[in-house]
Amino acid sequence: MTLFFLADKFHLKYEFPLDIDVTLRCIVILSGGDRMEYTVQKLAVMAGVSTRTLRYYDELDMLKPARINSSGYRIYGQVEIDQLQQILFYRELGVSLESIKEIITSPSYNAVQALKEHHEKLLEKREQLDSLILNVQKTIARTEGRITMMDQEKFEGLKKKTIDKNEAKYGKEIRKKYGYETVNQSNQKVMGMSQEQHDEVTRLATEVMETLQAAFETGDPAGELAQKTADLHRQWLCYYWDSYSKKAHAGLAQMYVDDPRFTAYYDEKKPGTAVFLRDAIQIYTA
Repeated sequence: MTLFFLADKFHLKYEFPLDIDVTLRCIVILSGGDRMEYTVQKLAVMAGVSTRTLRYYDELDMLKPARINSSGYRIYGQVEIDQLQQILFYRELGVSLESIKEIITSPSYNAVQALKEHHEKLLEKREQLDSLILNVQKTIARTEGRITMMDQEKFEGLKKKTIDKNEAKYGKEIRKKYGYETVNQSNQKVMGMSQEQHDEVTRLATEVMETLQAAFETGDPAGELAQKTADLHRQWLCYYWDSYSKKAHAGLAQMYVDDPRFTAYYDEKKPGTAVFLRDAIQIYTA
């Protein structure tokens, strides 16, 4: 459908034929109405989240509405839409809400750089999914008797998933602290684990947490249980590190306190556990 769009209102001194959709778009742009606004209900539907989620983000001071209208409705503009997109990107990558808030409210936060990082992480995630898909395809073929499959191959996709998950959460920090070569060697060591080694490191991780919880109740980081925890933690680390050093062990323990994501993990059941573990390891490595 074609219209003649008279532009006198916008001080344009000529007429010209336009498709109706283009015409309406021009009216919106020329009248300064290009900035769409949404109620909480409309934004929730568009983003595929619940209104309760958006209100929760508001409570956490992560995503405030642009304004509250005269009827008391939350109204979101382009800035808020872009911020919600960033939040959902980070959530898709498994980042905690606490960490997301810290990232997007940081004075050094750069939206363009964040998008580039999201792109890199999504490519890594695609690689992880491709590895899992290939692993399943091989397993089907082996089950049907079409190929043979080494025992170690059966777990490659799952180990890759563990590495990628760790990279998404902590990769930037640990690479900055320990260097790319050290982290890459650690990842290679994980990929080379046998099923027996994988089972043992999983068992150790559970024992570390159980012993740590019991040690925390004593309140003494120099006590027998706390020092046993530190030693178990060393044994667990040696499955991932190419070589062990007391200095690196103590440095990692300090990061458990300095990085809020690690702190939240260890303090989940009892606040102060991360500091207690740090103190026990520092005594162990002294």
